[in-house]
Amino acid sequence: MMATMKYGLSFASSLGTDSASALEVTKAADNAGFDSVWGGEHVIFPSTIESKYPYTPDGKVPATKDTHIPDPLIWLAYVASSAPSLRLGTCILILPQRNPLVLAKEIATLDHLTNGRVELGIGVGWLKEEFEALGVPWERRGARNDEYVEALRTIWSGTDVEFHGEFVDFEPLTCTPRPKQERIPITVGGDTPVAVRRAGRLADGYFPGTTDVDELTQLIDGVATEAKKNDRDIADITINAIFVPSREAPETASRAEQLVEIGVDRLMVPGFIFMGDGGLDRLQAFGENVISPSAG
Repeated sequence: MMATMKYGLSFASSLGTDSASALEVTKAADNAGFDSVWGGEHVIFPSTIESKYPYTPDGKVPATKDTHIPDPLIWLAYVASSAPSLRLGTCILILPQRNPLVLAKEIATLDHLTNGRVELGIGVGWLKEEFEALGVPWERRGARNDEYVEALRTIWSGTDVEFHGEFVDFEPLTCTPRPKQERIPITVGGDTPVAVRRAGRLADGYFPGTTDVDELTQLIDGVATEAKKNDRDIADITINAIFVPSREAPETASRAEQLVEIGVDRLMVPGFIFMGDGGLDRLQAFGENVISPSAG
């Protein structure tokens, strides 16, 4: 029998786009057996985009000016009490664009209020025009990202903490409330060699964008190799993978089992596939036909 698989509803915030549908989608995900709901992020949508989106063949982002992209932390805070058992994640939050002290406060508050259910998925960003609009340097965003991770963990670690780095520098301070979790899981997104190394070096989870099994296998192997170099175990890094169901449940179950075999821990089902008429019925059917059998 296939090992028990966790299922996340990724980009759920783009499916539940108003007050009623956000709660409805979250409750439906909980009832269907998902373990988590996830919100994506872009602060703004530039009118002109020359940056290449890394996850489509033509480099164009699959969104328009009418696509709802709520702030993921506010969206997760809004839906959290409607499904008290669900994990609450960002997929992904563009960390270099955020003030790390303000973000530490926001994440800790959300984790405290939700009794330790937050998972912080991060990425360095691909949309240069967004960085420019926000006044955040595009250059060296990777180094900024990594230092912000270190700063966040320092801020969450206790009282009277201090940090002195290139991008973050503060004297002893205390930020309360602190997270309920002893360690908020930080998941690194991305398919590049740099992202793979980052995941193996410092992350609690990894979330690549590819849906190709061979590519995914290579990426997971790369994370494992990098983890070993840093005296870490790949078993301690949760592997997430995008999973688009097939039309037939048996084929879907077979593909899920294949991903289990290569080391995937959580299947991230895009909320987009449940948009439109009958979407919540399809979500419920996915729970009945795919999630429930795998849990048995």
